[in-house]
Amino acid sequence: MKQVITIGLDLAKHVFQVHGADAEGSPVFNRKLRRSEVLRFFEKLPACLVGMEACGSAHYWAREIAALGHEVRLIPPAYVKPFVKRGKTDAADAEAISEAVTRKTMRFVPIKTAEQQAAAMVLKTRALLVRQRTQAVNALRAHLAELGIIATAGLAKVEALVAIVRDETDARLPAAARFALIAIANEIEASADQIERLERAIVVEAKHDEDMRRLTTIPGVGAITAATIKALVPDPGGFKSARHFAAWLGLTPRPHSSGGKERLGRISKMGNPELRSLLVVGATAVLRVVRSDARARPWLKALLARRPFKVAAVAQANKTARIIWALLNKGGIYRRPDPLAIAAVTQ
Repeated sequence: MKQVITIGLDLAKHVFQVHGADAEGSPVFNRKLRRSEVLRFFEKLPACLVGMEACGSAHYWAREIAALGHEVRLIPPAYVKPFVKRGKTDAADAEAISEAVTRKTMRFVPIKTAEQQAAAMVLKTRALLVRQRTQAVNALRAHLAELGIIATAGLAKVEALVAIVRDETDARLPAAARFALIAIANEIEASADQIERLERAIVVEAKHDEDMRRLTTIPGVGAITAATIKALVPDPGGFKSARHFAAWLGLTPRPHSSGGKERLGRISKMGNPELRSLLVVGATAVLRVVRSDARARPWLKALLARRPFKVAAVAQANKTARIIWALLNKGGIYRRPDPLAIAAVTQ
């Protein structure tokens, strides 16, 4: 058998597909492996290049296989798909991964440590609880509206509705409705308590982590955003420039150019939607301050004067992403420019 140089591993829950190729790229084998056989299989092989699609369990397998002496690279699934010749089978996917991992221009996903994955789990759990609380609040509002009981917008106003549900002397609610709505009220309060505990833990971690402390000096970046960046961007140095980082987050215009004609559309919305939404929300808070402060950020005030508010928020989020990249790669903290000095230069 020829020496195996490159391996494409198609991950699964129980049955894995492994494709091996020699130095010339010719197939050597393409076979199935049970989950219990994967590590024993790689223990017997000499050191080689192993490619896998980036997915939920890819980082675990990458760490385990790399510990056996192999070089492991994770590829975004969208970059593997063009190499699939025809049809959708595990064997075709493994062959495509084996071919894609050898491309000189291929982009790879940094392998996360178990600690980085754990930090991401905290943030994902918080996001899940926020969604569940929102669903419960919407259900409570809808059910009470059917009985003519409403409250103004805002999460703080829900407490008044919960008080009505728990008030057994309120005759507007039938007994059956109160019995059901108390369950929803309990869920809202339990979710709020769990969210508060998670947020306190994130804030404590942000105070102890040097990178997160520096990130929170940026306007529009709080502890939650800083923790999300720390968990989801394990290697900021992997981006060539700040613009590449902003493009990875989906905050740059989507190009659709041909024949020498440059056409730029809306933002691409690529990358992690949770991180992008946090940056846009933070940018919105910055714009609210700019509206009331005459000396704050002249370029933003000029942008608000000629473009819609949400467009300006995305532009500010793009700038925030670039500042984040600069701080993570070059160190230091954010220093707010002096408006008087900027005005003197522009005059």
